Amino acid sequence: MSISSHRRRRTLGVVAGAAALTLAVAGCSDSSDGGGGTAEDPVEITFQSWVPNIDRAVDAFNASHDDIQVTLETITAGPDGGYATMLSAVQAGDPADVVQLGYDAIPDFLINDALEDITDYVGDSEGLFVPWQWQTGVFDDRVYAVPQASGPLGQFYRADIFDELGIAYPETWDEYYEAAKVIRASDPDRYITAFAFNQAPWMIGLAQQGGATWFGIDGDAWTVDIDGEDTMNVAEFWQKLIDEDLVKIEADFSNEWNADLQNGNILTWISGSWADAILRGTAPDTAGDWRVGAMPQWEAGENVSATWAGGSASAVLKGSSNPEAAAEFAVWLNSDPESVNILTNVGAGWPAIADTSQIEALQDDPEVFEFYGGQDIWDVFAESDANVDTSWVWPPLSSTLFASLTDNVKAAVDSGTPLPEAYEQTQTDMVDALEERGISVD
Repeated sequence: MSISSHRRRRTLGVVAGAAALTLAVAGCSDSSDGGGGTAEDPVEITFQSWVPNIDRAVDAFNASHDDIQVTLETITAGPDGGYATMLSAVQAGDPADVVQLGYDAIPDFLINDALEDITDYVGDSEGLFVPWQWQTGVFDDRVYAVPQASGPLGQFYRADIFDELGIAYPETWDEYYEAAKVIRASDPDRYITAFAFNQAPWMIGLAQQGGATWFGIDGDAWTVDIDGEDTMNVAEFWQKLIDEDLVKIEADFSNEWNADLQNGNILTWISGSWADAILRGTAPDTAGDWRVGAMPQWEAGENVSATWAGGSASAVLKGSSNPEAAAEFAVWLNSDPESVNILTNVGAGWPAIADTSQIEALQDDPEVFEFYGGQDIWDVFAESDANVDTSWVWPPLSSTLFASLTDNVKAAVDSGTPLPEAYEQTQTDMVDALEERGISVD
């Protein structure tokens, strides 16, 4: 089934370059071993995911389907973990059927000819999903992934300490800077936040919210603008915070960072909606002290948001034993109200489905709301998701982008080199990597 022609069109040729285009198109499979099985002989497929407790959704699918049964395999997130395992399995001819991929990773898998074309199985499901999230899996008018959830950014903050210090919630980045100074002066161990040099998605989200557009498509070539003016403004702002010792140089998700969240030494965390589950699990003794607000704005009165690496999707790997059954599971997992409610509860992110009115966890969740002092934090993330810049495009070789940015920023922090130079080096690294792969860059 074709995808409606009015939407923005990306091509495999642009994603992969001329050489990889032939491989990708020739390798696309639109055949299957047939649809589902029977109650006596169900089709068995495997699903790989890193989301904690997603087995609850898999169990719900298995309980409601006699003809398809799914086995969950837990993997490590990211290019050095599960992604490498997935690609190796495709090359070996023994892949899982359905896998969880970040939106940023889909182009990488396409240029490695690792995804099945599932258009004929899921094309009529487009209307179930938020348009920009559906588009993350569409290339050359063909569908390669079903969106699961996005990661709209918000700011988690210690409202009790903000109130204690008489600090109003920072609506702008200028106010954020002033708040950082008050917080730093209040206690020798206290900072407004950690500068997470280990998190490329976090740094990319800050740049995106600052108005930057790192990648684009111009004809048959990619444009790369990592060191543009908007990014430099963001980098210089954080360099000022570093120079004045207003942020703690610390890797997030580290033991030290966990302790700082627990003891009130780190007062804010800009992260995706899924971070709620992490925060509740990491600092349960601080229940009632946290709130969530929109990201500070560069201009007062604006309402600009961004995401943490876009979000994630369910894709069918090339060589799946039954792509039709795998695609059916992918659609159910990410659109069935029971499943989406489970995914929301376990912290998978903001649902990709267009109609969230049936998702109970978003309407009334006492455990979540009580942790945030009675606040319905989902109102914040619903607005954030609606204000994401949907023109942002993820490039091929996103794993190279993440590694380069993280390495360059860490080197800059360690050596005292200005952050803008780290972004300039990442620009050079990314252009070189794309060209070495035979991908045209303008």
